[in-house]
Formats: sequence, structure tokens, C-alpha cells
Amino acid sequence: MRAVIQKVTHARVDVIEPECRETSGAIEHGFMILLGITHSDTEADARYIADKAANLRIFEDEAGKLNLSLKDVGGSVLLVSQFTLYADARSGRRPSFSQAAPAAQAEALYLHTAELLRAHGLNVATGRFQTHMQVSLCNDGPVTLLLDSQKVF
Repeated sequence: MRAVIQKVTHARVDVIEPECRETSGAIEHGFMILLGITHSDTEADARYIADKAANLRIFEDEAGKLNLSLKDVGGSVLLVSQFTLYADARSGRRPSFSQAAPAAQAEALYLHTAELLRAHGLNVATGRFQTHMQVSLCNDGPVTLLLDSQKVF
């Protein structure tokens, strides 16, 4: 499982469908998390990502040091599924998405990750699975981290 985590002052995701545009989720102050899921991912991978995200100390304390977690600052999460995090663009001009998990597996793990984040006491907003979306955010810092549950050392 791959997660791109951006510390944000605000973020929102709009669902774009024919003749309809609606905000699916929006947050103030917290993390925008783009989540990619591959074939071999399990609930253990979701737990790793949720635990790591909830406890990452990348918010400033009184001394200006990155020493506070999302939970410490009362931040929220906007979680958006993004299968393109498993794109392979090494050959040709059109990326392959064969490493992305099938939709049913990916959606179940995406929803499970959201629930695990909520279990940490976090407010979690989400995008809408398998729809065209537009994401808006203001990256704070900028601080952007990449987590990969398969590259845990």
C-alpha cells in the first residue's frame, strides 16, 4: 500500500459527473492522503498506513520543531483512493496499471483504512471510489511524505 501524505491548511475533493459537481469531502488543517492499493495488500498494510499517518510528528511545536502528530494538533484527514500510485511508466508512453489492485479489493481496503484512521479519533473525510474527482489543497510547509507498507525496514 502506498500513501502520499501532504500536510495541508485545507483540502477538498469534488466529484465530477455529467451535469453534477459536488464536494465529497473537505477538511481544514491536517493531512491530504492519496492512497494506492496493490494486489498483495491486506488489512495489515492498511493498519500500518493508518497507524503511521495518525502518529507522524510533522507539525510544529512551540519551538518550531516538527514534533507534534495529527492527533496532537486535532487535525483531520482527507483520504482519496488513487490507483495511479501503482502506475508503471518505465516503457512506452502509456502507463500500465496492472499492479493496482482490482476494484473490489481496493475499495474494501480503502474503506478499512478510513475506519482505522477514525479509530485513532481522527475526523476523516473521503473521496468517492471509482469516480472522476478534482482535488484542491494548500500544502503547508510544503511537507509531503511517501509511505509504502511493503518497504518497511
